[in-house]
Amino acid sequence: MTTNELRQKFLDFFKEKGHAIIPSASVVPENDPTVLFTTAGMHPLVPYLQGQPHPMGKRLADAQKCVRTDDIDEVGDNRHLTFFEMLGNWSLGDYFKRESITWSFEFLTDKQWLGIDPNKLYVTVFEGDEDAPQDEESIGIWQALFRTHGIDASLGERIRAYPKKKNWWGPAGLTGPCGPDTEIFYDTGKPHDKAFGETCHQNCDCGRFVEIWNNVFMEYDKQADGSFKPLAQKNVDTGMGLERIVAVMQGVETVFEIDVFTPVIQKIEELSGKSYGVVASVAKQSQARESEIASSSGTPRNDTQEQIVRSMRIIADHVRAATFIVGDERGVAPSNVGQGYIVRRLLRRAIREGRRLGITEPFTHLVAEVFVGLYGSHYRELETHLSKIVDELRKEEEKFGKTLEKGMRELEKMMTKGDVTGEQAFVLFSTYGFPLELTEEIMREHGKSVDRATFESEFKKHQELSRTASAGTFKGGLADHSVETTRLHTATHLLHQALRTVLGDHVEQKGSNITAERLRFDFSHPQKMTPEEIQKVEEIVNDAIRRDLPVHCEQLPIEEAKKRGAIGLFGDKYAQMGDKINVYFVGDEEKGFFSKEICGGPHVEHTGELGSFKIQKEEAVSAGVRRIKATVTGVRD
Repeated sequence: MTTNELRQKFLDFFKEKGHAIIPSASVVPENDPTVLFTTAGMHPLVPYLQGQPHPMGKRLADAQKCVRTDDIDEVGDNRHLTFFEMLGNWSLGDYFKRESITWSFEFLTDKQWLGIDPNKLYVTVFEGDEDAPQDEESIGIWQALFRTHGIDASLGERIRAYPKKKNWWGPAGLTGPCGPDTEIFYDTGKPHDKAFGETCHQNCDCGRFVEIWNNVFMEYDKQADGSFKPLAQKNVDTGMGLERIVAVMQGVETVFEIDVFTPVIQKIEELSGKSYGVVASVAKQSQARESEIASSSGTPRNDTQEQIVRSMRIIADHVRAATFIVGDERGVAPSNVGQGYIVRRLLRRAIREGRRLGITEPFTHLVAEVFVGLYGSHYRELETHLSKIVDELRKEEEKFGKTLEKGMRELEKMMTKGDVTGEQAFVLFSTYGFPLELTEEIMREHGKSVDRATFESEFKKHQELSRTASAGTFKGGLADHSVETTRLHTATHLLHQALRTVLGDHVEQKGSNITAERLRFDFSHPQKMTPEEIQKVEEIVNDAIRRDLPVHCEQLPIEEAKKRGAIGLFGDKYAQMGDKINVYFVGDEEKGFFSKEICGGPHVEHTGELGSFKIQKEEAVSAGVRRIKATVTGVRD
């Protein structure tokens, strides 16, 4: 079963169970400064888990693109991934534990779907504490399901209870929705390694058990005083890592041996002239395969072969992540800021590993083309943006390739004198393009360290950090829905249209963040705005405010919205209402609309409510992206 087939089976299964299939949200969160990337399937659904009605109903399922950057330095082993897909099904106040657990078991074991032997499945539940009792309901459901296959699922072996640290989700903050979860594990059959403990169990790190699915039951509301009350709306949030379950189904030892990685590894082998020695096929591997891997010549695996495998895994993982980030509908190019810095860090680490393998010419774009071929049929945006992906990766590699060798020589000189100082690390960053993390990784390989604190001090002197953390931001870049933020939200629409009028139709929104004090608007434009352009934009916005134009919303089919000239992201989840999309119109048809933009709202009813508009700052964010910070003042009520 291929990755694409398994993904589709999952969606088909839950469609049969009455779920609406929703598309993956952008991997770059829409106007949410609290995180750089979408990190989990639940991330785009937070407002609906909090009680806001979802336009597609109470039963949802999806395959969500995710990026997690906490463990970039760990990538290269047999399990860490930067980009991954999370399969999920959701109940927003509809079904609960019985249906969720039963359907998970059915999808995994029924021969119509995955057909996994039930004897291979083990589960965990919440053991209970002073806040909430042991999850007896889940235990009973699991025992009944296993009994239908003649399996005695006694508590303590087939079913094991763990404390909150292992089997409890949330709340996301200090208070809010939370609850127990039940996790499903697959028994690989590997013998237990007693180095990890005398006995093996589901959460043992020896490698015998692989977690494949988690069902979270949000049934409690944690209060400010620390107490837990029952939730009025009980939700189900499940997540199953696609790559991990595919590895189980394809009978391979690691995620890097599944079908969406094998052609990529083969491409890297072709480019480097070296053999990975692991990915011969996706056929079932022996239990000891990971320790018996050899190169194609039959030479036993050694330190050199270990490094080849590690380098190829890093390249495959990092280029895949960069391909999805750059090729996203809200794609981000490599830069020294925010998401762009992560893309740069991923690519430059991959480039260094390529040089280790003897690849001297630009190659990351060639690897990206393989990924687009593998994923493009499902994620159409990759095919649409293929030329952009290739161009951005090639440019980044050509830029870094020119300085990598010189930077390595400089770093080697520094290392002869001991640890690298923060000032020296910053020189490597600013002069040779070495991300700090790359310098740290190289130093660790030589048993040395970097003075990170001093580096960060140097960095702050030369670079404005653009990451803004704003608690409670979930929708449309708004920290709340107060009168002030609503006015500023409408002002971003006026600003967007004014920028397109003054600078041209190439201007597109790249992000925004709105607080009660100011708006921040990122947009595509290749150069710094002139004072005259800034003044003209202000004049256009203030003229629209003085005209007290009406603001209204229409729900239109996507094709009609396009025909009527609406701008914005047609995949905006906050603006979608079933098979239609919210379009906010400023002005009226008789006199001509000032702007037509896709948005989830909220907005003022007339532009005159904004008072006056003032641009406070215009600056660069990254290559080809500018930022404006502005305020509205003298608001009339």
